[in-house]
Amino acid sequence: MNLPNKLTMLRIVLVPVFVVCFYLPINGAMYIAAAVFVIAYFTDLLDGHIARKRGLITDFGKLMDPMADKLLTAAAMIMLTAYGLCSPIATFVTIGRELVISAFRLVSATQGVVIAAGKIGKLKTLTQFIGIVLILLGNPLFNQIGVPLDQIMIWISVVLAVWSCTDYIVKNLKALHFN
Repeated sequence: MNLPNKLTMLRIVLVPVFVVCFYLPINGAMYIAAAVFVIAYFTDLLDGHIARKRGLITDFGKLMDPMADKLLTAAAMIMLTAYGLCSPIATFVTIGRELVISAFRLVSATQGVVIAAGKIGKLKTLTQFIGIVLILLGNPLFNQIGVPLDQIMIWISVVLAVWSCTDYIVKNLKALHFN
């Protein structure tokens, strides 16, 4: 269990901590949730950087890192939807995309094909992160001027989710042999 894998496990452990924040009977619970979400998100950036820089890429990391990311994003979007802060359609499309990509990766892994994340998918993740954090923080600054930047970022991430899923499948379908 190397450092990148420990960071991935920390991200998984932080998911229920993040969810519990929604039930804290205190003022500022959403700010605490935002802090936990940001910490979890940065463990993702850090574990990937360390793994590549130090040559610590493992099969465990290849499998669990994307699962940890999907778990964190799904938890955030489900909780925000439950609180009426995020569209159920945005949540459905986002989680549906993650399930399709996960299934596609699973099939490719059984055939010995490893498929890396694409640039559009990484941009999707960044816009999701920004949108989720802005929602958790109450869209600071932008609410004052009437710009729903939090929702705009979520919908941009939904468009990127559909685009990246389509791009991912089209680019990698040839690598797989369906019998």
